[in-house]
Amino acid sequence: MTRVSPPRPGNERLPAGKPPIAKAVSKTGFKSLDFVVYPAHGVGQIVAVEEETVAGFKLELFVISFAKDKMKLKVPLPKAASVGLRKLSEPDVLKRGLDTLMGRARVKRTMWSRRAQEYEAKINSGDFIAVAEVVRDLYRSEAQPEQSYSERQLYEAALDRMAREIAAVEKVTDAESLKLIETQLLKGPRRTAKTEEADEDEGEAEGVEAAA
Repeated sequence: MTRVSPPRPGNERLPAGKPPIAKAVSKTGFKSLDFVVYPAHGVGQIVAVEEETVAGFKLELFVISFAKDKMKLKVPLPKAASVGLRKLSEPDVLKRGLDTLMGRARVKRTMWSRRAQEYEAKINSGDFIAVAEVVRDLYRSEAQPEQSYSERQLYEAALDRMAREIAAVEKVTDAESLKLIETQLLKGPRRTAKTEEADEDEGEAEGVEAAA
């Protein structure tokens, strides 16, 4: 009778299937080389999935590269959802965002500091439509008064976030993406002093209704 020797310690075979880290990654819906949107920084790419030991605990981490900013960020897999990490927008969402640019700017009659906080919150929300609203509201054509320094900063931040995501989804250059955004903005109603006053009144009225 043939005797089967028991397996030696350390030579046990692991059950077939994905290793633990691969299973953890699959649960998040993201994988290495995916382009993603991190709310506070915009579009980045998952360049690696690493495992590190911190205070005796093993952590799986997404390593996200933001090439334009020359920055890398590590996000624990379990926190990917809570920090707002998401996949690139679907084409229908991009279309809604581009259509938003053609709408009338909506400017509330409130102190600039308060409006600036609202714009910044929209930019860092990671919501593509919200970012498009900031671009629309802060856009100024050559015929309009120049923006203040702080307005310009917020406008360029929102424009950059929007352009990078469009470029990643449509696989075009940043310059082509910016051109598309500009084309959409030029299709919107021309801003004059009268229309700006009307938009402010409308925004103020909406605020009163919301408070009621």
